[in-house]
Amino acid sequence: MEANELTASQAAALMAKGELGAEELARACLARIEAREPAVKAWVSYDPARAIRSAREADKRRASGDVPGPLLGMPLGVKDMIDTAEYPTTDNSPGHFGNRPSHDAHSVTVMKAMGAFVLGKTDTVEFAAAGRKAATHHPMAPGRTPGGSSSGSGAAVGDFQVPLAFGTQTGGSLIRPAAFNGIYALKPTHNLVSWDGARHYSPSLDTIGWYGRSPQDLTLVAEAFRLPGADMVTAPPVKGLKVGITRTHNWDAAAPEGKEALERAARLLAEAGAAVFDLDLAEPFARLNDTQRVLMYGEGRVQFLAEFLLRRGDMHQDFIDRVENVNQITPSLLAEHLNLAARCREAFDALFGADLDVVITPSAPGEAPVGLDTTGDWVMNSMWTVLHAPCLAVPGHKGPNGLPVGVQLIGPRYGDATLLGIAEAIAPVLDPDLKL
Repeated sequence: MEANELTASQAAALMAKGELGAEELARACLARIEAREPAVKAWVSYDPARAIRSAREADKRRASGDVPGPLLGMPLGVKDMIDTAEYPTTDNSPGHFGNRPSHDAHSVTVMKAMGAFVLGKTDTVEFAAAGRKAATHHPMAPGRTPGGSSSGSGAAVGDFQVPLAFGTQTGGSLIRPAAFNGIYALKPTHNLVSWDGARHYSPSLDTIGWYGRSPQDLTLVAEAFRLPGADMVTAPPVKGLKVGITRTHNWDAAAPEGKEALERAARLLAEAGAAVFDLDLAEPFARLNDTQRVLMYGEGRVQFLAEFLLRRGDMHQDFIDRVENVNQITPSLLAEHLNLAARCREAFDALFGADLDVVITPSAPGEAPVGLDTTGDWVMNSMWTVLHAPCLAVPGHKGPNGLPVGVQLIGPRYGDATLLGIAEAIAPVLDPDLKL
């Protein structure tokens, strides 16, 4: 196995034992990028010389005993709408090409303080919102989308170009690319990770999360961000785990392989001893996909106003439409959906406890669609984003074209650590390709 094929947790363990150097890991990742970038196009900027310098510095720190944590020497991909002082942040928007931030985003600062280094910036849909699509192709099927808006991050981790990468989610932009690329992702509880230094679209929804190739990878990063309980994640026994299978009110939008993925997960977990049952959500939850769009369009009108006033000539029509309120989001409609979201969040959290440990639901309708003019439908993600619930993508199934199809685990707000532990327990049952 080449060093770039290691999961982040495997690489961290080997570096801690002195059996792998950060420079060796960086060089393996860079070699993979050089070989695959012409086809995959996951990166908008990276600097091999800078990466090697950062890795060597990490190796020197480790040799001197200065080890801030297990992420020391870990390469990180950063979505190109999260600020980095070392690389431009272009937002994939013409008016921002060449933009050089003066300092790192809060999320990047945390990872660097824990010893990781930025390998480069990954491609994104414009402003992680709409407009220009990323140039990134699905690494297993060129000509298909890798999902979005975190297109480059999902593809880079899925293609063994980097062990960890940041993405963001406003609708389904973390979980859907994870599903398409056959990897793991965590969208934490809303606002558990600071958004400072990233481009807002809808503050009520926007969430920074991350990709890895195992649940343990996700926990490594959760520990760095000090998510509540992340330093004490434990995998419970699968036997007796109370698992609610939720098809949601959008079940008809799932492709056959998406439905098969969920039914397969239910069957395998039941065979492993979990208490698996159907969990139907009440009628108000059926409106939450509409709520996501109302909040996104209504708050997007505010977020893109300055851009509209200063750079309208460079703006994609999608953002002009937001500012000009083409979707006709009235104050009363916005208030109505904010109130609905608040009620549903409380009701959803109340489901967990003695009778329910985790919800499992589709992470995408099916396999990655053909073409780059769409990043896929976020119909399976919107509701959970509105609920501010932690969501964790788990791969394991394959569709008719041999491409990944996954499921997602959902927990109550601030139940991120419990969800990570459940993922560590469930993943070996669902994912035959999991490497630990």
